[in-house]
Amino acid sequence: MIPLVSIITPCYNAEYFISETILSVQNQTFTNWEWFIMDDFSEDSTVSIVKEFAQKDARIKLLPLKKNAGAAIARNMGIALAKGNYMTFIDADDVWKPQFLAENIANIKQTEGFLCASYEMYDATLNQKLGELIVPQYATYSSILKTNTISCLTAFIDISRLGKEFMPEIKYRQDMGLWLKYLKKINRVEGIPQILAIYRIRKQSLSNNKLNLLQHQWTFYREVEKLSFFRSGYYFSIWMYYGSKKYWLLKAKIKKV
Repeated sequence: MIPLVSIITPCYNAEYFISETILSVQNQTFTNWEWFIMDDFSEDSTVSIVKEFAQKDARIKLLPLKKNAGAAIARNMGIALAKGNYMTFIDADDVWKPQFLAENIANIKQTEGFLCASYEMYDATLNQKLGELIVPQYATYSSILKTNTISCLTAFIDISRLGKEFMPEIKYRQDMGLWLKYLKKINRVEGIPQILAIYRIRKQSLSNNKLNLLQHQWTFYREVEKLSFFRSGYYFSIWMYYGSKKYWLLKAKIKKV
């Protein structure tokens, strides 16, 4: 029996990118999927673009929200609706390589039910490559607390074995919160070294208030994961080291574009 993959996408004001994202999913070599696209009350033409694709492809389900609720709530709506054997995510400005789904399905049976893949990073126009992230062979609960190597772009979960978990409804780190829920059930997530996706980096995505993001990270350790003050301090210091290193490297590359 051919397995079904449930794909989940929140989108907000994605008119410049959503068509490329949709085409990358439609171009997958594995074709038995359902796709829930939750529009988070966009103010541009995102909804009309997705509607046009959905009218021609019954696998695409557009679910417009009646008010802006945030990515976590939008993704959780998709998780609740998912009927597939497997669950995966792609944001409205990212791109999968054609073999993304097929490679994950081919590899997941040899794991505990959780995979993530490597990906390339490009500028907003997809003309300039900024780098790549080759995921480690595996990651554990503890290692993800130090630095999150699992991207929403390439996470692939066997929900027929592991069941459904939902993202904490917070503004930042909601995807990390979901990964950690699964890593409390299993020993590790396996990494695929092959590059199977493209992560689009826009200048504004690196222009957020860094002190504000650090505060959210600390709050995540203390209030979401319920870590002690000392354990939170340990993971937070490592997170700051890896995060600042990656941030300044990407910022320097983007300035050259």
